[in-house]
Amino acid sequence: MFLMSRVLSQVKGLIQKVHPPQRSLNDSLEGEIQAFLIDEDQLHTYDDLTKVNPVTPATVLKCLQGRYSMKVFYTHAGCTLVALNPFQSIPDLYSLDVMKEYHYARQPQEFKPHIFIVAEEAYRNVRGQLEPVNQSLVVSGESGAGKTWTSRCLMKYYATVASVSSVVKSQDTVERIERRVLDSNPVMEAFGNACTLRNNNSSRFGKYIQLQLDRCQLLVGATVQTYLLEKTRVACQPANERNFHIFYQMMRGATDEQRKEWKMSHDQSFVWLPNSEKTIEEDCFHETVKAMVHLGINAERQGEIFRILAGILQLGNVSFSSSADESQPCHLDAKSKNFLQRAAELLCVPAEELQTCLRVRTLKAGKQSVLKPCSQADCSVRRDCLAKVIYAQLFEWLVTFINNSVCADKSTWCNFIGILDVYGFECFQTNNLEQLCINYANEKLQQHFVAHYLRAQQEEYVSEGLQWSFVKYQDNQSCLDLLEGSPISVFSLLNEESRLNRASDAKTFRVRLEKELCDNANISWDKFSKVPHFTVAHYAGKVGYQIEGMAEKNKDPVPPELISLLQKSNNQLLHQIFKDNETESQIKKGPGKTTVVSKFKNSLETLMKILHSTTPHYTRCIKPNPECKPLTFKKEEVIIQLEACGIVETIHISAAGFPIRIPFQSFLQRYTLIAKHINSGSHSVVLDLEADTCPQRHVEKILGVALKHRHLSEERSTLVHCGRTKVFLTQVMLDLLEDQRKKILSHCAFTIQCCWLRYQRRRRHTHRQSATLIQAAVRSWLVRNRVRRWNRAAGVIQSTWRKWRSLLKSLAEAELDDAKDLVEEDAPALNPVVRERGSVQLSIIPEPVAVRGWPMGLALASAPSMTVSLTATGFQKMISVIASLNLPSRRGEYQVKTNQYTEELASIRAQPKGSIKLHCQRSPLLYADRQPDLKSDVTGFNEILLEKTL
Repeated sequence: MFLMSRVLSQVKGLIQKVHPPQRSLNDSLEGEIQAFLIDEDQLHTYDDLTKVNPVTPATVLKCLQGRYSMKVFYTHAGCTLVALNPFQSIPDLYSLDVMKEYHYARQPQEFKPHIFIVAEEAYRNVRGQLEPVNQSLVVSGESGAGKTWTSRCLMKYYATVASVSSVVKSQDTVERIERRVLDSNPVMEAFGNACTLRNNNSSRFGKYIQLQLDRCQLLVGATVQTYLLEKTRVACQPANERNFHIFYQMMRGATDEQRKEWKMSHDQSFVWLPNSEKTIEEDCFHETVKAMVHLGINAERQGEIFRILAGILQLGNVSFSSSADESQPCHLDAKSKNFLQRAAELLCVPAEELQTCLRVRTLKAGKQSVLKPCSQADCSVRRDCLAKVIYAQLFEWLVTFINNSVCADKSTWCNFIGILDVYGFECFQTNNLEQLCINYANEKLQQHFVAHYLRAQQEEYVSEGLQWSFVKYQDNQSCLDLLEGSPISVFSLLNEESRLNRASDAKTFRVRLEKELCDNANISWDKFSKVPHFTVAHYAGKVGYQIEGMAEKNKDPVPPELISLLQKSNNQLLHQIFKDNETESQIKKGPGKTTVVSKFKNSLETLMKILHSTTPHYTRCIKPNPECKPLTFKKEEVIIQLEACGIVETIHISAAGFPIRIPFQSFLQRYTLIAKHINSGSHSVVLDLEADTCPQRHVEKILGVALKHRHLSEERSTLVHCGRTKVFLTQVMLDLLEDQRKKILSHCAFTIQCCWLRYQRRRRHTHRQSATLIQAAVRSWLVRNRVRRWNRAAGVIQSTWRKWRSLLKSLAEAELDDAKDLVEEDAPALNPVVRERGSVQLSIIPEPVAVRGWPMGLALASAPSMTVSLTATGFQKMISVIASLNLPSRRGEYQVKTNQYTEELASIRAQPKGSIKLHCQRSPLLYADRQPDLKSDVTGFNEILLEKTL
């Protein structure tokens, strides 16, 4: 209740600033808030905070708290997605099935709020509703709010949905690329993240990942741009915090053989590894090694990397003691000498030369070099500087290697989706240059959000003629002017102080800041503090920065003798990193070299140019409690973050405004077909559209037709507004237009398909008729040809047969009717009765002889001395012919038995005269089929015999 009254008082103060004190208005607002908060059971159902009425910090806070208690962690806030960190694993919230569900959804906005909705919206925008535009996903929030996890989920989503390829030959390449893109995360988190007071996996560097897509929206490559690695953490860890993850992973995951190679015994402790007893989820050495293998870092190169890291740890155990004689270098005890020897062996540099470089400074006076022993503090600074420069250069080499491994050629990709993951806003007990740069980066991102959405949209509404009352918001431009303004700012004064060729004095620098920047209300000083510092009022709260050591960190000095030593290293990787002339030339620039602030500012300006050239999508990560306890919601912590990032103002503008703006020309190019096809029966509308030269009236007619078709003409003012040069739409109106356009295109496609199928069917019918006609003509020609060949063949056969028959006849006559064998004898006349019955009377034979009838004058000689002639006529002749050919009888009515089975036969073609001689050669019956098939016709010689006999 105390918080509620506090929020209500803030609301009252805000209202009194905007309007004159009106008791009735305040009472009305309080009444609306109380009425809204009565039904707390329904607060979790508001998946979009623009539906909250009234929109106040209290109502927004209660809605988020209600959804968080129901384990609903994502909520829409207009154009922004609010993500509450649950600080525990939620099963199936980011599974592959959930990814596919959002990716294949027709309208993902109709689903529950999720980070995948933002990812899918950006992915579909690349494909282009109007034209393909590069996209940027800006993930912001405090340290520990879940930015790194959100960025990891976004990368996994795109690596999944953008790797589905129907082209088999490119599938392996796509899988390899998406695997390497995902494997770049654990490697970069191991080398660039650390456990802090606010987050177990805090990013100690900023990164902008560009996922490169080809024309088919397939993932073909990626690049990583990094910003300001907190390299001071290598040698100096704040209280109760840890070094980078990779060192602890090596300590816990190394095998005995690796420990022996890295000279790290189990009982050895390292000064630069505080809180090593604390175990976190990120301490997984094998996953890091596995990811390095997938990225293409072989075992040999891995060994070089881990030896360098082990050398840095050994270097941190080296301590110096002051010498009694200032002209002599600092002393090293026996343990420190042992650690120094190990470090030299791991870094592959001479131990004596390393010891000299750490304890002795080389000064140049003209062409001469003077050696000067360093004090104890200077020796420690040089040792820390050596460790920091090695680690920073190793990290840059690793980023470059990853880019070379996953980056695609410029010709193969045309658009990209950028994912920005930077360190969150930080405020510790002691803040220095690192926190100043980190908070400056967050100020720039907040200004980008303000400029792109809160300010630019409202100004555009007014310029386009919309009736709009400005929503007040917190503008952090004055804070940015304090930090980076021209000509005088904190950064410009800090760079001047760093370029002076002398040691910086914190008190003097504080006095100068107070003198030069006293007119800016965003900076203040505590005059009673003993430690020189200044306080900046950031958008997320006030932060005090310690001035001591800030100028030295900004100089980032690296002694040239240390670089020369590392260039001589026998470690190939270390030698390769430091052999570049560019690095050496930067070191030798002296006081005029680029400072840390200048370098970071330039890289940040490049990043802002990229963001301004893309379509941004904002995700605000909220940290529910500072202790990172699971499912614990602290209102004080959340309300501060909501006010800092301007969520309430964003909801106001989103609820009352039009988030989608399309120029007239692009709108007409895409949606003119709606009016033409919906009113296809009304030719007057089409003619008016074509004749109208004013694009605004043309757009008005299209919108009128679309709304009238859906019976939404009365709700036009809440859905769309036509400005002077652009059309302002809500998401609902855009979905309506896209739905109508899709239906029209589907109908047109169906019509085209029908016409094409009809044309194909007609063409096939014509081809079939032509083919049938051609086939008929060819077949008739072939038949005529075949018949002509048959006729010619038949003629040849007939003529040949006639010749053959004549030849056989002549041969038979010549054989049977030889004059030498004929004897003229008078045959006795046959009795008429005997002739009629077919019996034979043999008068010259003394005894009766059985004689069987034969057709065609056939004769049988049953004895050598017997000569018989027989002539059969009438029915008996027919029966004899059938019997001689062994033809089947009808129904078994009669059976004629001949002696063809036991006796030899002879053919008599001529009328016998007198006695005859029987011949068994060349008889036509030898060529006859005596047992023809019952179903077959009588053919061949059987046919000839029957034809000639019957």
